[in-house]
Formats: sequence, structure tokens, C-alpha cells
Amino acid sequence: MKLALIRQRYNPFGGAERFVARAAAALTASGASVTVFARDWPGDGDVRAVRCDPFYLGRVWRDRSFARAVCRAVASERFDLVQSHERVACCDVYRAGDGVHRQWLDNRARALGPLSRIAQSLNPYHRYVLAAEARMFASARLAAVICNSHMVAGEIRRRFGLPEPKLHVIYNGVDTEAFHPRLKREHRAVMRLRLGIPESAPVLLFVGSGFERKGVGRLVAALAAMPERDARLVVVGRDKAEGAFRREARTLGVAERAHFAGPQQDVRPWYGLADAFALPTLYDPFPNAALEALACGLPIATSVQSGAAELVREGANGMVCDALDGAGITRACSTVLRLGRDPMAEVAARSAAEPLSLEAMARRLIDLYETLLSHGC
Repeated sequence: MKLALIRQRYNPFGGAERFVARAAAALTASGASVTVFARDWPGDGDVRAVRCDPFYLGRVWRDRSFARAVCRAVASERFDLVQSHERVACCDVYRAGDGVHRQWLDNRARALGPLSRIAQSLNPYHRYVLAAEARMFASARLAAVICNSHMVAGEIRRRFGLPEPKLHVIYNGVDTEAFHPRLKREHRAVMRLRLGIPESAPVLLFVGSGFERKGVGRLVAALAAMPERDARLVVVGRDKAEGAFRREARTLGVAERAHFAGPQQDVRPWYGLADAFALPTLYDPFPNAALEALACGLPIATSVQSGAAELVREGANGMVCDALDGAGITRACSTVLRLGRDPMAEVAARSAAEPLSLEAMARRLIDLYETLLSHGC
């Protein structure tokens, strides 16, 4: 099987990019020939990369020029299937890893003031993405949409009227050997010593970029409001506005308990450090970090606006709240910190992730591709 994957950029800290890299490697190991088309992509074993990097100024030009260039490049070769992770109309399969843009804008509008909502509605980039998304879902070529959660499948069905047979829910995969509860035994003591965190202090972990969307400010506020006065928040990830969140922690009197670790090439020791994981995101189709946390045996606190909520059994391996409910976030974080010291919660968290191995994900993808090809896609 000769497969083309389209993803515009590679960010080693980005969840979507990690998915593409993992999927490409897993598909190659299963015997598929994989070519990634991108502006830039690291050389990775048997995965071939083709660079499509036309000149641009600004986000609209960036996305439009890439769409044109990549569609020309893909058309110049012969592939059994073209799968895109970008909103382009030249694909047979679209993986909706970024969710539905209109849904994201609607969710974000809840957190904005009236003037900011007007500015958002007039923003040229958002208007371009909405139009590109509509064109792609209306394309006669589009044979299947891979949704990484039932939440996203429902959004696409309601907003674009795609029939149920075109929508395929395939959760992200995780390396269940690399992300494992044993990381706590291997890294907890060393990492806590490094950060000056007592063994008795409960630690809540956040991993991700896009701090505003994913709720770092709301986690800082929850840290200040939680009854666990010795609790710590550890934030792993990159964000240009990190300084503003540090200042907010100082204002709320929790600067000494909020640790901003920056981006990390290897996040596994940080999962080993923690008792629980939190991601009160405004919109996240299916965050890899939450799946990694569950694989490590960490109970998670996440929002109803996150596809990861579909893996949560409340009170057993996590809690779910609204992303803008401050009191609800505080309760959820406090609850998962208590669960984090319960061995049964570790088992429940791990059991939610174990069926979602990289091998299982690759098998589901290949089964879908073979079905599409058998029907003449």
C-alpha cells in the first residue's frame, strides 16, 4: 500500500505532529510505504519526506500557498490513498485531528468579551479556514473522515451533514511500553528532589502548548483555591505568554507552588513525577498528553470540550468539568489528586489506555484503507 500523508509543519512538542510521526512509523512497520508531504519534516527511518515550502507572508497566504503546492506535488505521483491532516480538497481521507474550526471558535467565544467576539468573527484567517473546511467536506473526492473522538464525529455530522458511514472514530495511539506506571518508580524521587518538591506534596501535571486555550490560567487559579495547600502544579510546554501566567501565579500567592518547566524533549520523567494530570481545555479533539498520562497510570481532570473525556470514568480514573467553570475545575483537580494516591485509580487509568496501543491504531487505519480500496477509492 502506497500512502501519502499531508501535514504542513512539524513541531516536536505538538500533539498532532506526534500523531503523524507515530502513525507513519507504525504504518511503515506494518508494511505500508509512507510519504509525508510537509513544509519541513525530520528524516525518520523508512518514512520518506517531500518538502512543499512555497514563500508566504501571513497565515492566510501560508495555508493557501501550502494547499496549492501540496496538491500539485501529490498529483505528480501515484498513491493508493492520500490522507491529509490539513484542510485541503485533494485528499481521499481527512483526519480531523484539529477538530472543527467553527466549534473551536464557538467555544472560544464563550471566554471572550463582546468586542473580541466581533474581532474574531471578522478575522481574515478564521474566515479562510472556515471556507477551506467547508470546501473539503463538500469535496466529491473525500471518501472518509477519521475522527479521533466521538465528540468530533458528532460535530462534523451536525455541522456539515456528512453521512455516518463516512465518519470513522479511531482514537490516537500511545506507546504503552514507553508510557507506563513504572515511570513513577524510576523518576519520582529524582524529579521531586530536582524541583524541591517534598514526597508528601501532591503534584498536578499539565503538558501542552497553547496555555490559554488549554487552561493553564484556570489551573493556576484552581491551585490557589484548592484545599490541598501543599499541592504543586507543574507546567510542561512552550508558550510565548508564559510570563503572564507566572505573574498570575505571583498575584494569587502560589508562585512557589507553580513550576513552569518549559518544553521537554522527553516528557516521561515528568509523568513519573506527578500524582495526577489536568487539562481543562476550551477545545481539544483528543489530546495525546491526556492519553499518555492515562497510560502512565495518572488519573486525569479534563473538560467536556475534550475528546479525552470519553475515556474518563468519573471517580475511578478521573473527573470531567466545564472548561470555564472555575469551581468545577478546582473540585476536579482536588479529586484527581486524591485519586492519584489510590492504587486502584492507577489500575483504572492504565486500563483505559492499554487498548489504544500504536499497533492497534495502525491496524485500525490499515483496515480502513483496505476497505476503502476494496470499494474503489
